[in-house]
Amino acid sequence: MQKTVLVLGATGRFGRHAAEAFWNAGWTVRLFDRAHDDLMTQAQGTDIIVAAWNPPYHLWEQELPSLHARIQAAARSSGAAVLLPGNVYIYGRDTAKPWSETTRQAPPTALGRIRKQVEQSYRDSGVQTILLRSGDFLDIERDGGWLDKVLMSRTSRGQLLYPGDADALHAWAFLPDLARAAEQLARRKTSLGQFEEVVFPGYAITGHQFAQHISQALHYDIKVHRMSWLPLRLAAPFWPLARGLLEMRYLWDLPHSLQSERLAELCPDYRDTPLDEALTQVVAPWRRTARATRCRSCHFSKRSTQTSP
Repeated sequence: MQKTVLVLGATGRFGRHAAEAFWNAGWTVRLFDRAHDDLMTQAQGTDIIVAAWNPPYHLWEQELPSLHARIQAAARSSGAAVLLPGNVYIYGRDTAKPWSETTRQAPPTALGRIRKQVEQSYRDSGVQTILLRSGDFLDIERDGGWLDKVLMSRTSRGQLLYPGDADALHAWAFLPDLARAAEQLARRKTSLGQFEEVVFPGYAITGHQFAQHISQALHYDIKVHRMSWLPLRLAAPFWPLARGLLEMRYLWDLPHSLQSERLAELCPDYRDTPLDEALTQVVAPWRRTARATRCRSCHFSKRSTQTSP
């Protein structure tokens, strides 16, 4: 019998890839429209609810508890399980590494404590929950995240604008892979426990290694340039999002990686996309931009030559 998934936040980064992964695996996919749909109604007859809604940082305290309470109520009513994306905000500066399903949670920030409370609410809800925890997202489209707005913003000038210690390992999740893992876990719903926490290891690389890989993918040299946080500090009194970004700054300087035995146990057929191949897909939008820029430069140069006396 064909299974049905309801994707909340299907226009966001994880939600978009999750919808595609479930569709490719043969699921009936419902995309929730917050402007017109009723959550209780749309949840009926579904097997999995992908909880990919994610308001801006400054609205987390106000919106996240009630938002997830609604999702839990819909899941209880429909009998669906919830696939909940998790992050590494619940790990502290002194937490032993690598981080895994058994790592003690000690969030050092307000945003981390809110995420911990949300996760605990699922543990207490009676709703079957699959928590899939990962590092920062690597997308194959320009999506307005850190990669797009910061790290890759100066590649045309040969720079990787890095927000922290470029010698520190940083955990990344290639979104097509993360979504495939989510689908494989959801497929095993009936054999899972009431609350399953699964860590997605992804890749752990330094800023310098990142620059080396994208240099190969872009076919020109990229060097790391340290990002200044001063503009965000100056904007923080007037821009709520900046305060959240500053709060999570520690993760860019804190060496960390993820490991999991649980993912291999539950999804023995899952395989990561090789890092070089993944980053080639990630930088494709910038490669197209670079080609267009070079073409425009060549065209301008030819016109200048033709009009020279």
